[in-house]
Amino acid sequence: MTRRHGYALPAAITAIVAVVVLVSAAIYASTGSDDGRPRATVADGPAPHNSAAPASAGIWVGAWTAAPAGGEPGTEATGLAGRSLRNVIHTSVGGTSARITLSNLYGQQALTLTHATLALADSPDSAAARPGTMRRLTFNGAPTVVVPPGRQTVSDAVRLTVPRGADLLVTTYSPLPSGPVTYHPRARQISYAARGDRAEDPAASAYTERTPYWRYVTALDVMSNESDGTVVAFGDSLTDGLTSTVGADRRWTDVLAERLRTAVAAGRDVPRYSVVNEGISGNRVLTDGRGRPAENPSALNRFGRDVLNRTDVKAVVIDLGVNDILHAPEPTTAPQIVAGLRRLVAQAHARGLRVVGATLMPFGGHYGDSPAREAIRQSVNAQIRAGRVYDAYADFDAALRDPYAPRRLRPAYDSGDHLHPSDAGYRRMAEAFDLTLLKGAARASL
Repeated sequence: MTRRHGYALPAAITAIVAVVVLVSAAIYASTGSDDGRPRATVADGPAPHNSAAPASAGIWVGAWTAAPAGGEPGTEATGLAGRSLRNVIHTSVGGTSARITLSNLYGQQALTLTHATLALADSPDSAAARPGTMRRLTFNGAPTVVVPPGRQTVSDAVRLTVPRGADLLVTTYSPLPSGPVTYHPRARQISYAARGDRAEDPAASAYTERTPYWRYVTALDVMSNESDGTVVAFGDSLTDGLTSTVGADRRWTDVLAERLRTAVAAGRDVPRYSVVNEGISGNRVLTDGRGRPAENPSALNRFGRDVLNRTDVKAVVIDLGVNDILHAPEPTTAPQIVAGLRRLVAQAHARGLRVVGATLMPFGGHYGDSPAREAIRQSVNAQIRAGRVYDAYADFDAALRDPYAPRRLRPAYDSGDHLHPSDAGYRRMAEAFDLTLLKGAARASL
């Protein structure tokens, strides 16, 4: 069998290591600190299965993102060496070329990737590639890249017609141990893995391992004439879509992207923006998780990476604060939460970004509910509604609360845990969002 299918002799592995050592200096030039800044280059010439991106009308915008949230449990020793990891991701906008970002933020050793590909999925939730769409990815023209611990790399652009609302397959293969795998744990999407190097295999038959995680891949950008920029949804599990149906793309951000596309097609005066999701379940405004780097870093910690350095960002929607109330050993006070949110807004304004915030939705009936915590929620919402936090706000609280029991979610919008919405609740959040709020410039000051 060939090396491509994972049955290489030990000598072949030795050869791979030798090649990596020889070219590492050049390859390292394509990596950067994991701050989210795109550093891709367009391939100067054709390589096997890798068409150089054309000079075409349009701009680079974000089509999909996932915030790196930690190191995958069980991968501490060897990573996932010897496996092809096929991530299934869903686009919010179409384009004519594409590039991806891969992160080794939580790795403790260098991540050596000898093969990476991008393809359209043959059908939703499938590991099979649509015929004729498989593209081999390169990094500064090389098929192999070494990503140091705490760093990321951006691929060269490849020519690929990417439809809006499509599933794409991002596949990586590493032959060498790398330590913890940087991942996004609550993807609400099934991805796949296979033994051996199957990165360029269009069939699904080898991809027998299923996972609810996204691994290594953190962004997809496209060259698009459908969008004038990117809006980043920045939040916690409510943005992550924790209780939405797996594989159905029913997070509120998916519906928001759909509404923007429909409104633009209908000629409405709304921004032509793509939507990317930078939610992390359990995320807080002020408090980091454990570890170095911190797992589930606070909003203040990750705002530069996950918002300011995303591709062509024009606006950000922030929905944060509930976990600061519910999950701290002692509830964070309303003034502390508001001050933290204002610091995020100040960072966004310094970059000229418009900021739309969301009121905090009810959690009555949740195990963490208490009169004191409800008072904090109400106080934060009062500041938001008074215009003392954001440029504008979406009133998710008013849209989803039960009119007969305002401290609770309306039953039809409740997933059952009295905190996270059902699919209908996520749709209601997006429907309650006034698309015109995304228009206009950032305020000079609050």
